[in-house]
Amino acid sequence: MTPAARQIVFINTAHSITHYSLLILPTAVLAMAVPGGPFGADYGPILALATGMFVLYGLLSLPQGWLVQHYGRKALMTAFFLGTGASLAAAGLARSPLMLAVALAAAGGFTAIYHPIGTTMLVEAAGDRPGRSIGVNGVFGNLGVALAPVITAFLANALGWRAAFVAPGLFCALAGLAWMRTPLAHASAHVGARPFPPIPRHLVRRAVLVLMLIAMSSGLVFNAYTILLPKLLQERLAGNAALLPLVGAAAFLVTLCGALTQFSVGRMIDRNTLKRVFLPVSLVLAPAMAALSFAQGWLALPLAGVVAASIFGQVTVNETMAARYISPALRARIYSVRFFVGFLGAAAAAPLVSILHERTGSVATATLVLAAFSVVTLGCALFFPNRPEELEPALWAAAVPAPAE
Repeated sequence: MTPAARQIVFINTAHSITHYSLLILPTAVLAMAVPGGPFGADYGPILALATGMFVLYGLLSLPQGWLVQHYGRKALMTAFFLGTGASLAAAGLARSPLMLAVALAAAGGFTAIYHPIGTTMLVEAAGDRPGRSIGVNGVFGNLGVALAPVITAFLANALGWRAAFVAPGLFCALAGLAWMRTPLAHASAHVGARPFPPIPRHLVRRAVLVLMLIAMSSGLVFNAYTILLPKLLQERLAGNAALLPLVGAAAFLVTLCGALTQFSVGRMIDRNTLKRVFLPVSLVLAPAMAALSFAQGWLALPLAGVVAASIFGQVTVNETMAARYISPALRARIYSVRFFVGFLGAAAAAPLVSILHERTGSVATATLVLAAFSVVTLGCALFFPNRPEELEPALWAAAVPAPAE
């Protein structure tokens, strides 16, 4: 395996770890919320302990574009693996709500490294057709989302909830040690082989505006949906804490729909303009989310799969926006700002689900709120440019007005 190929393996693995780490608590809480336990018997207050995790996950993404210039990608990705692993292990050893909240917040801070740095490395390696590579990378991210509930449920049921944090923490740390022994590959031959095209500034501003708006709304929808999914499926399918493995398996199947969609969308993007893919994926989200809030029994499972397919399919589109409209020199900074903006929604996800569940006794209201926010996503899709030059970058030169003499 070439150094570049090994590097891509670590980037994809890091993507899985990132999303897996963020979603351990939403399933583990179903085993942690027991009378007389160290964290109490209520679902909402325990889930709210993840608020700091999502705040730092978004907040600390902002300086990554600056940090990478001073410390380099190798050092930052090493900090990602070792720091995330140690934080998860500490969460598994926590003896009080404060200790758990601090450990989770530390994990959120270290996972903040991945997206600005890892995505930039991936896009540069992908060359002129980044859709497929971003789609595959998205599959790995969704694999983390899908495996988190099923593995957490299995470990919590078999070994206790502490093992659900410690085991992935050890895996992450071991991956970090292997990463330290892996030489950093040189930039892809694609990078610099073709100069970035001169795109009209008004279109770049329009694309960046959509990128930031969608980051804010999708940050809330993505995180809140993945957080409430195990609880929603428990309410609609199992209704019994003893059936926790069934809930984990159902959540895995639902999230797998999202992973498959990301791969398909990635291939479609390389053959179509972004808007032609973005618009139909966005059209189904709000009505499917609204229907899911009322669905009962096994009907909730396919509806949850449709929602996951739409949410995760959009992620691939959003990642490709910067690749097509932002020059390589600015991408790391744009990705940093984008994920920082996304933290505004991501940070609100855990308390939103927690508060609404505590006041209503179910996640139906939270799902309806997410359906309303999904309308913003549709508006972004309608506003995004639809330019054939995306597929033939050489045509951009003709679209740029000649300078006045």
